[in-house]
Amino acid sequence: MEWWLAYIGLGLFTGFSAGLLGIGGGLVMVPALTMMFSAQEGFPAAEALHMALGTSMATILFTSLSSLRAHHQHQAVLWKVVFQIAPGILLGTMIGTLFASRIPARPLAVFFTAFVCFVALQMILNLKPKAARDLPGAMGVFSVGTGIGAISSLVAIGGGALTVPFLTWCNVKVQKAIGTSAAVGFPIALGGSLGYIYNGWNHATLPPGSIGYVYLPALLWMIPFSMLAAPLGARATHRLPVTTLKRIFAGLLIVLAMRMLWKLFA
Repeated sequence: MEWWLAYIGLGLFTGFSAGLLGIGGGLVMVPALTMMFSAQEGFPAAEALHMALGTSMATILFTSLSSLRAHHQHQAVLWKVVFQIAPGILLGTMIGTLFASRIPARPLAVFFTAFVCFVALQMILNLKPKAARDLPGAMGVFSVGTGIGAISSLVAIGGGALTVPFLTWCNVKVQKAIGTSAAVGFPIALGGSLGYIYNGWNHATLPPGSIGYVYLPALLWMIPFSMLAAPLGARATHRLPVTTLKRIFAGLLIVLAMRMLWKLFA
């Protein structure tokens, strides 16, 4: 019982944060799920992180839809940018999942922690772009999308941790950057989920209830509650001071990532 309660709580928190900041929730889900899976019997230690990455990606697939709908109602989604960046993201996610399945857990955890700290530092400093900076052309956006997709699938995030900084750096209003990022999260999650299912399909040591690297019992508990909380977070985006919230969230990310790293090496 304690595990499904933990999955519900995690789904609520990640759904709200996904809607609030335009991130898929993987930055929270991956460290939390890694700790949960490592503590349960039947999970091979070497595969706990890969299972957390795959399950997180599958959850983001549903959370992003709920968050997208709420942001679209606030007219905060730049659909032209979404259509330009989505093909590159799909290409990048498939490349990223191919690499992730071949990297051992500890090096992957080190990369994930370093990436989280980099994102958190950006949030804390709240770096501002030059006034003249604008979005690149269609090919430029496609290329950026490929990079975002590869990194996002490698660390199982919806892409907001990269998409929001990129868009705001190009002088897109932060609320529209968050809304557009929520839409971009769907193709990232789709490509990433399929990649993690495929690359983990023939692993005989995975626990019952797994489809590749996706653990269905955790997924089925998190989906409805993350989808319930995502619109609440999206509405809060247009009412609360985002800068302050980003800094609080950044501190939480660092704590979770460091604890996950300590757990794996301990």
